[in-house]
Amino acid sequence: MIVGSNGSGKTSLLEGIHVLGMGRSFRTQKLKHAISHEAEGMTLYGRLAGDPPIPIGVRRMRDSGELEMRMGGERITRIASLVEALPLQLINPDAFRLLEGAPAIRREFLDWGVFHVKHDFLPVWKHVRRALKHRNALLRHDRIDERSLAVWEGELVHWSERLDALRSDYIQAFLPVFEETLRELLPLPTLTLRYSRGWDRQRPLADVLYHGRNTDRQMGFTQQGPQRADLRLRLDRRPAAEVLSRGQQKLVVSALKLAQGRLLEKVTARTCVYLIDDLPAELDVRHRHVFCRWLERMGCQVFITSVDPEALNGMWQPETSVAMFHVKHGRLDTLKDFTTE
Repeated sequence: MIVGSNGSGKTSLLEGIHVLGMGRSFRTQKLKHAISHEAEGMTLYGRLAGDPPIPIGVRRMRDSGELEMRMGGERITRIASLVEALPLQLINPDAFRLLEGAPAIRREFLDWGVFHVKHDFLPVWKHVRRALKHRNALLRHDRIDERSLAVWEGELVHWSERLDALRSDYIQAFLPVFEETLRELLPLPTLTLRYSRGWDRQRPLADVLYHGRNTDRQMGFTQQGPQRADLRLRLDRRPAAEVLSRGQQKLVVSALKLAQGRLLEKVTARTCVYLIDDLPAELDVRHRHVFCRWLERMGCQVFITSVDPEALNGMWQPETSVAMFHVKHGRLDTLKDFTTE
């Protein structure tokens, strides 16, 4: 647990761990903006638990767009290697966007889960992106090369169907875990989660693409396909984000994130590291208790920030290993007098 006043650097600590495991910040689109204004660059270093521990590091210089990554003393070139080595789940004030934001946010959430439990996901996803890029480029030409378009549509259909199958299999495994998690956090028997593949369920993608060529050409991009996939959460047939209070939304989002971590452990025997920014916000004492019980039950590593050091007192079982740190002006110090009582 990390406590401190507003602006002291609590969230920056979570941001650093996020960059170390994801290669990007959750606070800014451009990583150079995460560099302290007086510094030439930033270096993040950590160790992954193991026998022996595995060193992991990331460096980004202000004047260079390159992200230098190292793991186990070797330079790595794929951010996917970081993501695979350090599975992270973030619950912060922006987490509400998972319900009320654009489909791309829910698609990223879905694909994070598929990536970690389906080993062939990444090459399939890359093939889809490549085929989609070529089809879109052909659509924007003055004259459509029908032969080339047919070739890339065939590629897009083949890999899209494989990607859809991977996503569908994942959701089938995810749903019961999510429903069980939500049931304890916030019983909502009429809340439903449905996977939408991104094109008409009644028609094959090849047919959709062929008959959509004219409108796709007018728009300049492919309108239907796995790049439009979404997760739809509804309560009594209405979008959940329109019905739920902010506190209820936070619990639903938390259930989604916790369920992903639980499924990851079930399938791979690996655990997530959870980054939870301002856990007490929007939650009453009872729901804080339930949330913390789930974290304890999962036995994972958790970094929690809070402005109020008393807000999470009494939330943990005596056997739970809890350490509290205080942040002031960017400096982290241990609080020795913190208790779980």
